[in-house]
Amino acid sequence: MNRWIFAAFAVGVVTVIAAPGCANTGVGDPCTPDAEYDPLFPGFEVGEVSVESKSFVCLSRLCLVNHFQGRVSCPYGQVKNPTGAVPPFVNPTGNMSTPGGPGCFVPGTQSGDSGTCTLPPADGTCEIGVAVPAQITGTGAGDRTANKAVYCSCRCANIDGQTNDGANYCSCPDGFTCQQLVSSIGLGTNQELTGAYCIKSGTAYSATSTDTTDLCDATVSSRSANAGQAGYCPQQF
Repeated sequence: MNRWIFAAFAVGVVTVIAAPGCANTGVGDPCTPDAEYDPLFPGFEVGEVSVESKSFVCLSRLCLVNHFQGRVSCPYGQVKNPTGAVPPFVNPTGNMSTPGGPGCFVPGTQSGDSGTCTLPPADGTCEIGVAVPAQITGTGAGDRTANKAVYCSCRCANIDGQTNDGANYCSCPDGFTCQQLVSSIGLGTNQELTGAYCIKSGTAYSATSTDTTDLCDATVSSRSANAGQAGYCPQQF
């Protein structure tokens, strides 16, 4: 299933053609999808691929969400606080320093583990108001954390694997592979977004190798000695 999020979408897709001697295209740079600035957005689903066209945080102008679960800005997720205390949602495994501490915030509105909005809006609306699943961690293709599944990318081939149809395509930089991801985006939408995109080598999604129960756990990932154990969430970007 494909879910499509378009920010200020216009006809066509903006890509950058990479060639020897060209400046960095930004492919692989971290990006936070615009959807995460909505406090009621519960997060992405691992069975989906999302393409955000006209992303202003990417030099390539395209933020790719490749079979990723949850929010980039909330690696450990959040659940409803059973005690009814404020905030209403808490991190189910603790947020590095405070077990059961504050949950997720709109990106850029909170810093540290205080659970307080540090930037407008300061009335509490910077808190995410829905449950959010934790990111899926693991090994190899089973690692679907943000640094393996969400980053700036570009379209490298059409749905037939060709680049000779007159559209703009990019060449994937070293460490990236051109992978078919988008078979259809529905009638009445721009089919130039179908086809292949540059993904980090070794991160092609495999449902059989992705353990959806292996979730980032702050009580494990805060201790580097536990790297490789279930629940270990690698450093994001």
